[in-house]
Amino acid sequence: MLPARTRKKITAPASWDAFPCGEYYRAALERQLQAWWGKLYGFHLLKIGNLSVELDTSGCPISHQVNVAELGENLHVQGSQYQLPFAHKSVDACLLAHTLAYAEDPHRTLREVDRVLIDDGWLVLSSFNPLSLVGIAKLVPLVRKRQPYVSQMFTQTRLLDWLGLLNYEVMMKSRFQVLPWCAKGGKTLSTHLPALGCMTVMVARKRTLPLTPSAKKVPARRQTIPQAVGASSKSYRKDHQSED
Repeated sequence: MLPARTRKKITAPASWDAFPCGEYYRAALERQLQAWWGKLYGFHLLKIGNLSVELDTSGCPISHQVNVAELGENLHVQGSQYQLPFAHKSVDACLLAHTLAYAEDPHRTLREVDRVLIDDGWLVLSSFNPLSLVGIAKLVPLVRKRQPYVSQMFTQTRLLDWLGLLNYEVMMKSRFQVLPWCAKGGKTLSTHLPALGCMTVMVARKRTLPLTPSAKKVPARRQTIPQAVGASSKSYRKDHQSED
């Protein structure tokens, strides 16, 4: 398994239009998340990266939605995903649409997102699936230098391991869009063979364990009256019987 951190500079696309069939990718991801936006709540939603900015999140009840990226259009905050200009535990939800796929250090990005998220905050992330047609195309020398094959691709199991180490509870995970050149991704194949989907998406919540573990409750023992030294109930009975 190759390390997630790379020294190679990966140029993130400025829009979904930079991908072949990019509009299909974007629409498919929006369909997957449509049922979940209404379950997110809070005051602040961070959309990190240009691909996150372009996703339709109007169904999310969080009114204050902040677009963050180093470069791009329609940005509210211009900054690095490795050093987000937000206070510790100040954000209710974060959206990482293929942000990790174009990060030189995905672990650092996740740690920074974890820093700004409140306890029980929401994390929504998506990526390309290497076990798909997109992953196969990445192996072709003349093709892998183009978008989206130039990106890093992580299996769903690997992403689950990363979230587990940060103590996130995965509420939903899905793979979809088996045929990237189809508007609906090949509906029949996506239904019966979702593991071959070109994209993966996860919705997770940050869980925080108490630093001081609570003491284990031990049932109280029944108190017994201590017996006097030298006293015996048997000898007491014998003495009284002899007197009678």
